[in-house]
Amino acid sequence: MNKKAKEAIIAVIVILVITTAVLSLYNCEKQRGGRELAKRISALSSRGGNVPETIEGLREAITLYEDQIERHVRDAAQTGVYWKILAIRFADRGMHRNALEAIERAIQYNPDDPTLFFLAGEYASVVAASTLDFNPAAAAEREQLINLAQSAYLRSIQLDPVYARPRLGIGILYTFDLDLPEEAITHLERYMQLTSNNIDGMFVLARANFMIENFYAAIELYERIIARTKDATARTEAQNNINLIRSFLDG
Repeated sequence: MNKKAKEAIIAVIVILVITTAVLSLYNCEKQRGGRELAKRISALSSRGGNVPETIEGLREAITLYEDQIERHVRDAAQTGVYWKILAIRFADRGMHRNALEAIERAIQYNPDDPTLFFLAGEYASVVAASTLDFNPAAAAEREQLINLAQSAYLRSIQLDPVYARPRLGIGILYTFDLDLPEEAITHLERYMQLTSNNIDGMFVLARANFMIENFYAAIELYERIIARTKDATARTEAQNNINLIRSFLDG
């Protein structure tokens, strides 16, 4: 065997030895990491002795109870649906405070559902509107409910930016409860884009424009309402608002 062949064989042997050493070290570290994970999980348990102390033991336990875990997850999700249905039933009967409590429970089970946060905003707004400032405690509760409605609407929008209904909800809240017409206009204009110029949205948007003295924009919106709706009451209200703004401008 020539010298070059011997050197090639030696090089291959060296590479194999290094590779074996690296793999051995990796496996040791992996097992050590698994043991550390098992220890951490065991430490979190109030009955540490009931938690397997090895990663293999954990895998066996998970396999054994996997069906039960999946069933519990499904049951939890279904429980959230039940709370949502209960909240809607309460609201249908005008029991909005109970509906708000039920929707809070539903959110605990489904915290990423934008519909639940929209409903929370709606129910909180209704309860706030029916809470009169008879005393400081009632006034504080009303303010808390309005803040809750605002945060719920914003969370719903954050979870689903193209979900239209919370845009109208927060637009109404900003316009009539928080006196923030400019913020309302931002959400209401987006609502109009998402709903093809909804009549209710146009009324609120016109009001918000009036509040910032954008009178001609408000008149244009009322004229669009008259042109689009067949509701005689809505047409009359829109025309009355146009007359009011024009008399204000003329005066």
